[in-house]
Amino acid sequence: MTVEKDTTKSPSDEVLIKRFQDGDMYAYDLLVKRYKDPLMNFAYRFLGNTEEAEDVVQETFLRLYRNKNAYRQIAKFSTWIYTITGNLAKTELRKRKRRKLMSISDLGFEEKEYEIEDTKADTEQGAESALQEKYIQKAIDELPPRFKQVIILRDIQELSYEEVGKIIKAPLGTVKSRLNRARLKLQEKLESIWEKQPES
Repeated sequence: MTVEKDTTKSPSDEVLIKRFQDGDMYAYDLLVKRYKDPLMNFAYRFLGNTEEAEDVVQETFLRLYRNKNAYRQIAKFSTWIYTITGNLAKTELRKRKRRKLMSISDLGFEEKEYEIEDTKADTEQGAESALQEKYIQKAIDELPPRFKQVIILRDIQELSYEEVGKIIKAPLGTVKSRLNRARLKLQEKLESIWEKQPES
């Protein structure tokens, strides 16, 4: 009796990066397709600006292409790639501070594909949801980078505590306490933003 090989299962990230390291360009394309949207969402949430996020993601994939052999299978590929994107996003934030370009117009709320929205909502609920999303992103944007990073990785990207710990290079206890503090700060900022809104 012959057992047919299951060809429907997608290869793991680690298999793909190994294939790419061995010269398989198709494996690189598959990794880009797999991570383009999650990394874009992560960078956009971190920076609050679509163009800057696109630049960061593009640079991430460029570094993956140039430094493919820097990856070692002692870590998950996702941890490695998120770490690169996070470091680039933090560098971009430092550049932005130097340029003193922190303005509301840079937040890029018009980009719907990166919003969390209820697809079942009717038009009125959709408008309310978009407004809430705008305020959430504004509050995230105001968080210090160390809090911003953990809340995006854990609550938005839904990575495990262990993986977040590896990305930010911190023990599990630190991840959990920093995340709790980040959530509290986010809640405070949201309350402050809502209080400033004129009553309808």
